[in-house]
Amino acid sequence: MQSHLGLWIDRKKALIVTFGDEGEDLKRVNNSSSQKHVRFRGGARAKTPYGAQFFSAEDQRDRHFMEQLNKFYDEVIVYLRGVESIMIFGPGEAKLEFQKRLKTAFPNLNILVVETLDKMTDRQFAAKVRDRARAYAV
Repeated sequence: MQSHLGLWIDRKKALIVTFGDEGEDLKRVNNSSSQKHVRFRGGARAKTPYGAQFFSAEDQRDRHFMEQLNKFYDEVIVYLRGVESIMIFGPGEAKLEFQKRLKTAFPNLNILVVETLDKMTDRQFAAKVRDRARAYAV
């Protein structure tokens, strides 16, 4: 049974290092539908009185992007069943978004750390998690 986990996550991929009775295991989850989230500045007002009731193309792209991102987060959450504690790392906002989802999905899960960490190789990340696990005496 897995008991402790280290997670590096951004919006394109997730690296999962698990520590348990059987040793250490590294898994990679790719966001198969990852697209660059494009934000547009400004915009035009509707020309008709009922124009605001229709969704713009930008709103539709934003909704589609969030749906795909939520599916990706759900794929990662599957690997967290039976985990007692987790350390979350990542370069951007994804780690904070994922932390919020974890608090609702697993309210009793012990989140040890949420830290900004730039891209690393799989082996470097596994070593970092091992070092952190020793520091937290997991």
